[in-house]
Amino acid sequence: MSDEPEEIIPDTEEVPVEPEEVEPVVEVVETVEAEVTEEDGEKIVVKKEKKAKKGDLTPEELAEQERRQKIIDAREIIEIDPIHVPIEYETTTKGKIMIGPPTLTRFEKARILGARALQLSLGAPPFIAIPKEVATSLDLAYTELEKRVIPITIRRVLPNGDFQNISIDLFN
Repeated sequence: MSDEPEEIIPDTEEVPVEPEEVEPVVEVVETVEAEVTEEDGEKIVVKKEKKAKKGDLTPEELAEQERRQKIIDAREIIEIDPIHVPIEYETTTKGKIMIGPPTLTRFEKARILGARALQLSLGAPPFIAIPKEVATSLDLAYTELEKRVIPITIRRVLPNGDFQNISIDLFN
C-alpha cells in the first residue's frame, strides 16, 4: 500500500443533456437606393442594405421619433442666464413670513438646538434660569427655544437667490 489516497469514482450514470431550442432571429433585408449628385454633375446610385431585426422600430414609430426630435430641435436654448441680484423680503410685522412655512421646520429646529447645545456645553451662559428637570445642555437648549429667548435669525433662501431673514420670535 502506498501513502497516496486512492481516487474515489462515484457510481453514477451520466445523463446526456439535450441542447435547448433557440428561437431563430427573423432578419429582413431591405435594399434602399439613393441618388447622390456630386459637384461634377455625375449621378451615383448608392445601394444600402438595411437589416431589420426583432425589436427594431416600425416605420410609424420612426416617424413619431423624428417628429419628436424636430420639436426638441426647435426649442429655444438659453445659453446665458440673466444676472439676478438677490432681493431680501422684509418682515415688518408678525405673520409676514413670505418664504416657507410660518413655523420652524424640523431642520431649522435641529440646527438651532445643536448649535445652542454646543455653545452651552462649551460654557456659554444660559439665557434663562436653569430648571430642575433639565439634565443636559440639549434639554436646556430646547427649553430656551420653547421660550423663544435665543437671539437668532433664520435666513430662508429661494433657488433664485432671493432670501428672507426671519427673527425667531416671529415663528408660531
